[in-house]
Amino acid sequence: MISFNKEQIYIVTGASSGLGRAAALLLNELGASVVAIARREDKLKELKSECKCPENMYLEVKDLTDDIDGLPRYVKELKEKYGKFSGMAYCAGITDVTPLRGLGVERLQEVFNIDYFAPILMSKGIVDKRNNIGLGTSIVLISSAAGVAPSRGMLSYCGAKAALINSAKVIAKEYSPLGVRINIVSPSDIATPMTQTGDIKDFVETRKDLYPFGIGEPNDVANMIVYLLSDKAKFISGQNYVIDSGGVI
Repeated sequence: MISFNKEQIYIVTGASSGLGRAAALLLNELGASVVAIARREDKLKELKSECKCPENMYLEVKDLTDDIDGLPRYVKELKEKYGKFSGMAYCAGITDVTPLRGLGVERLQEVFNIDYFAPILMSKGIVDKRNNIGLGTSIVLISSAAGVAPSRGMLSYCGAKAALINSAKVIAKEYSPLGVRINIVSPSDIATPMTQTGDIKDFVETRKDLYPFGIGEPNDVANMIVYLLSDKAKFISGQNYVIDSGGVI
């Protein structure tokens, strides 16, 4: 059985909804301390009110794209506030359905900022030996099945997620000698607030036939995140786990 203790402190980004919320709740339920980061304070307060051990759920309101270059420094500030980190689950992100003819550099930059640059710079902060516990530190980055099996109309999103997968593999090679593990989880369409509104909802509806087991739920992904963060996965690094209901890849 996977378990943690309150001395094990994990950052979870995008913790106010979707995959981040599910991962934060599950980590907290299993005994870990969680620094939950998101932009919406009201949603973070809801998270804390619903978690099993609110005394071990710490809330940080922040837009990670406000100062991307300063994110390693932000991680250092959090370490000084809460203690050295056992790892991070980077779950913040946006999706985008825009064909090439409608894309400009502004939209490309917006998608890459949160889906690629922010997770890489947050990871840079975590792998700094001054900020982590050393051997046993584990990072999980959320990519997407679209980073492996691209779809039409999703150039910016697929590009950012593919870049994240390969960059994480580089980080794994560079930091495994220091005892730091990093892995990627790449879900297909999951029933989250992000995929249940507007054009994205319509897009997902057209893809339902791809999934023999149906559209995934946030906990389907959170279970894998938590496993990879735990010492049960101490021999695993640099891997990309596709969670796709047996259909996309």
